[in-house]
Formats: sequence, C-alpha cells, structure tokens
Amino acid sequence: VLILSGDHIYTMDYSKMLDVHRANKADATIGVFEVPWDEAPRFGIMNTDSVDGRIIEFEEKPPQPKSNLASMGIYIFNREFLSRYLKDDAAKENSEHDFGKNIIPAMLNDNARLYSYAFEGYWKDVGTIESLWQANMDLLADEPPFSFNSAWTIYSSNPSLPPHYVGPEARVHNSMLNEGSQILGEVDHSVLFSGVKIGKGAKVTNSVIMPFTKVEENAVIDHAIVAQNCVISAGAAVTGEKGAIAVVPEGEVVEAAEEGQQVS
Repeated sequence: VLILSGDHIYTMDYSKMLDVHRANKADATIGVFEVPWDEAPRFGIMNTDSVDGRIIEFEEKPPQPKSNLASMGIYIFNREFLSRYLKDDAAKENSEHDFGKNIIPAMLNDNARLYSYAFEGYWKDVGTIESLWQANMDLLADEPPFSFNSAWTIYSSNPSLPPHYVGPEARVHNSMLNEGSQILGEVDHSVLFSGVKIGKGAKVTNSVIMPFTKVEENAVIDHAIVAQNCVISAGAAVTGEKGAIAVVPEGEVVEAAEEGQQVS
C-alpha cells in the first residue's frame, strides 16, 4: 500500500522506493528528506540506524530534534501489517488516529521492521505561506532546482484562453506568465497564473498572482501571494514586511489606503 501527501512538490519514481522496501524485507518504509536544522521542528523526524537506515525512533515535530531527517509523508506498507495496526488503533478511544502520533509509534514499540528511504532531489512541503511562496520563486532561477520531467505528464487544469499579451509600454523581467494574462505595467521576478491582468503603471515584484486576479493602474504588489479572483484597486499597495509574505484571500477587493497605509 502506497500512501502519499497532497501538499508537497517533488518528482519521485516510487518503484525505486518499493525495491528498497522489498530488499529490506520491511513491514513499512518511510520516505525521508534532509531539511535545514532550523526547519526540522515543524516536521515528523526519523532517527535511524546509520548502517542500514532502519528507523529506531520517530519524533512528531520535536522542539529539539535529534536529526534533520524529515518524514516526507510517503509510506509503503505491507497490506496485512497496515490493516492490523489501523484496526487496533480504531478500537482505542483515547487515540487521535494519527499516523505520526499513534500509528508509527505503535509500530516502533512492537519493534516492527520500519526502514527509511532517503530521497535526493527537489522536495518542498508547501504547508506554510513562506514555503508556498518560495516554491514558486524557485521556478524563476536560471537553473531551477525542480526539473519538469518531460517523460511524465503533469495533470492540471488547462483553460482555453488566448496567449498572454505584453503591452508596448510594459516591462517584464525574469517572470512566468500564463495564458490569458495581460501586462500593461511592470512585472519583475514573479509568477502570474492564467487570466491575470496588470494595469498601466502597476508594479508587481517577487510575488505570486493567482488566476483571474486584476491589478489596476498604479497599484503596487511586492513579496505577496494574491489568491484568485481578487481586485487590487488603483493605487493600492500590498507588500510584505520584515521577511513576511503578504497574503490576499480569494475574491478580496483591496482598496487604496490612506497615505502611509498598506496591506501586509
């Protein structure tokens, strides 16, 4: 049984992980990835035997992690083994019925054969605003760390829209534009989804603008994620401050603030 998370960005050939699972005669194999130490406390951390990668301890979001091997939320289980633990956990009234808090610790307590599979490559957990923003910015590097494997199909919505349009006085630098977008202002180091419209004199930098959002004339957006179907009114400002990313929720209308005010 292969179980995956839905809010991660990566490409992995699961057959290679399955080969390791079988070679180790494992009951369960968990994909792991080395994360920066300062980010480790927000992940489930696997402490492993340095010789064969067998998991000896699991810590769910530890404040002081013993390793930086984060669980990728990718599991391979032997079917009957998994079924037994799920049924046992379902019968426990005091259980939170959570993989990290209950299921995995129970397996380790029984000395089950749990092994890690170390993944090498690009992997991003986009469970926070900052990581979602950074994943989009990663695409703008001269050599993006995330490679789109042309042999594998990417399944996504593909609206039938006209090609993007860049006006005669517009300026676009180091950005990704999607079909149906119309640029009359300035766009720098940003990702624009389908149907986004940028008005004259507007400036968008270091930002992610989601589908069918309209940025009106002379508006300013910097270090932000603007959700779909929003309107950033003429003269309005949406800017992140002190390293934070400004966020505009779906369908929001941001009006121009009084002098000295801004959305952040």
